Amino acid sequence: MSLPVPTTPANFLALPPEQSALGTAGAVVIPAPIDSTTSFRSGARYGPSAIITASAALEDYDLELDVDVAELGIYTAPALEPDVGSPRRMAERVRAAVAYYAAMGKITGVIGGDHSAAIGSAEAHRERHPELSVLYVDAHADLRDAYQGTGWGHGSGARRISERCPVTLVGVRTLAMEERDYIRQAGIPAFYWPPDGDDYAGAVVDGLNADVYVSVDLDALDPSEMASVGTPEPGGMRWLELLALLRRVAERRRIVGFDVCELAPEEGPPAHSYTAAKLVYKLIAYSLALGGHNVGFGGGF
Repeated sequence: MSLPVPTTPANFLALPPEQSALGTAGAVVIPAPIDSTTSFRSGARYGPSAIITASAALEDYDLELDVDVAELGIYTAPALEPDVGSPRRMAERVRAAVAYYAAMGKITGVIGGDHSAAIGSAEAHRERHPELSVLYVDAHADLRDAYQGTGWGHGSGARRISERCPVTLVGVRTLAMEERDYIRQAGIPAFYWPPDGDDYAGAVVDGLNADVYVSVDLDALDPSEMASVGTPEPGGMRWLELLALLRRVAERRRIVGFDVCELAPEEGPPAHSYTAAKLVYKLIAYSLALGGHNVGFGGGF
């Protein structure tokens, strides 16, 4: 029996049952409230709940694409229980959860949590798409073989993924010498920031395979637009620059899954939780309304 008064659903975009049911959803978001491997400012464990709360204020209609994002259907999965005793076991937990929903043909996105969540999520998508390439958007290279005692933390995400499928780094503006050497040795495509060339997005997309997994650490954005992260780095991408890149990827390739990580909501203003929620919303819209997943909504693109 339902309450005789209006209520606000506690899911992404605050959707009613007919737009948030698993069976009809085009996308699934999985909260991964983990930050046991953070190294500077903790608090990313609170990111998923802050993103979901802020998403209730988003308009369902996306002006850029002329799409009602709610009509795409978004199921919010139960939050994963952290395994703070083993980052490697946590990566496997994320992999298993993502694989479960991806097997249903859903666009599956993880909302973190620290960026170690990308390891398991990318692996689950690689299992479904053997020719997968990963677009890794981050201020940092995350290519350390191990950092602070583990090879499965936020400083090693791109390294572990690169051992399984091609990785393209975007937005990098700081890295360790060990990471510089690995980029050269392994031939990792790295697009540093600020851009060096006229068509940054085009050069990035040209190196990606047909199926793409998008992994975004919010510290890729400039701290003026996203200070609520564990390791802010000056001189980053602006919001419209990031969206232009992601849209180009969706138009010319097929985004099969994604993660948005590293929101530490208590380290910045509430507006940054809203920005993070908007990025999840845009990735869902780009994935389902552009490129290979076009489901026929809207007409503005």
